[in-house]
Amino acid sequence: MRQEFNGHGASRGSALGRARVRLPHVLEVLEEHIPAKAVEAEVARLHAAIATVRNEMFALRERLHGALVHEVGEFLDLHSLLLDDPELLSGLDELIRTGRYSADYALRLQRDRIASVFQAMDDAYFRSRVDDIDQVIGRVHAALHRHDNGISGVAGEILVTDNVAPAELVQLQAQGVMAIVTTSGSILSHSAILARSLHLPYVVGAAQAMQKINDGDVLAVDGATGRVVLEPDANDLRGHRGRVRELARERKQLHRLRREPTRTIDGVDVKLFANAESRDDVAEAHALGAAGVGLYRTEFLFLQRNELPDEDEQFRVYRDVVLGMTGRTVTIRTLDLGADKADRTGLALRDEPNPALGLRGVRLSLARSGLLESQLRALVRASGYGPLRILLPMISSREEVRAVRSMLKRVTVQLREEGHEVAEQVPLGAMIEVPAAAIALPTFIGSVDFLSIGTNDLVQYLLAADRNNEALTNLYTPLHPAVIRLVRDVIRLGEKRGKPVAVCGEMAGDPHFAPMLLALGLTEFSLHPATLLELRRTIRHCNLAQLKASAPALLRARDRMAIEEWIHGNAPAHRS
Repeated sequence: MRQEFNGHGASRGSALGRARVRLPHVLEVLEEHIPAKAVEAEVARLHAAIATVRNEMFALRERLHGALVHEVGEFLDLHSLLLDDPELLSGLDELIRTGRYSADYALRLQRDRIASVFQAMDDAYFRSRVDDIDQVIGRVHAALHRHDNGISGVAGEILVTDNVAPAELVQLQAQGVMAIVTTSGSILSHSAILARSLHLPYVVGAAQAMQKINDGDVLAVDGATGRVVLEPDANDLRGHRGRVRELARERKQLHRLRREPTRTIDGVDVKLFANAESRDDVAEAHALGAAGVGLYRTEFLFLQRNELPDEDEQFRVYRDVVLGMTGRTVTIRTLDLGADKADRTGLALRDEPNPALGLRGVRLSLARSGLLESQLRALVRASGYGPLRILLPMISSREEVRAVRSMLKRVTVQLREEGHEVAEQVPLGAMIEVPAAAIALPTFIGSVDFLSIGTNDLVQYLLAADRNNEALTNLYTPLHPAVIRLVRDVIRLGEKRGKPVAVCGEMAGDPHFAPMLLALGLTEFSLHPATLLELRRTIRHCNLAQLKASAPALLRARDRMAIEEWIHGNAPAHRS
């Protein structure tokens, strides 16, 4: 019988297929003891399962390319570190050898032991890490029983589950999953962002789905509206076919925009830069006609390795990025690493009580001056091959900018004396992602050449709301009056002082927000290549003069609902 469930559309697309229901990662394992003579064999079986999972994650990471390296890689790295954690491994061995428990029950006991420690912590970030523990333990448990790994044979099916880790999405799509429906999650989560990059239909928050849907049921999923239909009728099927045709037509039209200018109806050019961190990203950005690279992440050079990359290795990577954009500006962000990233080099502090507020970004670079100097030297050397800008993450004060500026001048002089051909000037910019930087910007804007607003962290810090905390889904929003006004203040000050300002967070890549950002005065966007053409299409149907004329009404909005009404009322009339 037909039933309809309403969740939240997290990634556009229409899918029709049979349901595959996957129960939550909870180990319901009965207590089981083994004879003394079987202990070593059971330990060996467990170690073999752990090795299998470790190899699978390594193989998956090797297959990643482009933006997936960042979005998925850090989760795979974190899970790999958990697998190598001495406390986890020794605890499992001890449970089997001393308690003579089966490997399955030892996994459950160790999971519960570690989870209880994390859940007792005051910090929400560490409490949220229980999900990572469950996913790692779940993988090992599945490897012990390879015939029941929960994700085999899913080609052409729609996965219905409680939640999906970002690291799973690539694997699931490669195995043929057509869409994903979860009972929890947020449209702003890492998984949702990645699903949009993969163009995989994704619905979150369909609360009753797992209670009402069974394996083999036919589902129609609309990833745009969040509607899930069980046993669709004739009208639902016609609607699905219509959406498929419309999406195909839309992709064809978007393809034609690859060589078209990003220009508003009233003739104002807008720059669309691409976020990147690999050669594949750079090649895609170039092919889509991006104005350049607005944010090149350098963390991938430092993660999942035991030694730091030297100056020459970094130089070659940065040089190739610059060459790949054939004269278009490349903005490279210095290392943005902290205790929340899977770091094996020993750079980031371990066991920081709150990594989001800890020694990360430019703070870490300034604390490791040798590291910063090596990176700046490599960047300045690469500037000899084309236009390059340096972007500093996590800036919160004038002193940080001046310290980096001083070192940049010194290494530039050194490189020239050593005979290197470098740019006459390498522009230095600051990411505005800490509220203090946005508020104190007048005190240091004279020390930077450009600005980039990182809306993901700015919203999180300004609203004191973790975007991955499902309990705060309604609170974490870029459509808060404080966010809108602060973004406008930064753009206005940059315009007044002649400093280019871009937005490089998720907000920039959502065509829905484009009219609002244009009204606030933004003319530079930096976004994931996957949505660049959609954003270009939207901007080409915007009238900038009209949007700016309506900006005062936007800034008078008192709450999220009023801002959403403004966006709805100022959306372009045509999207085709």
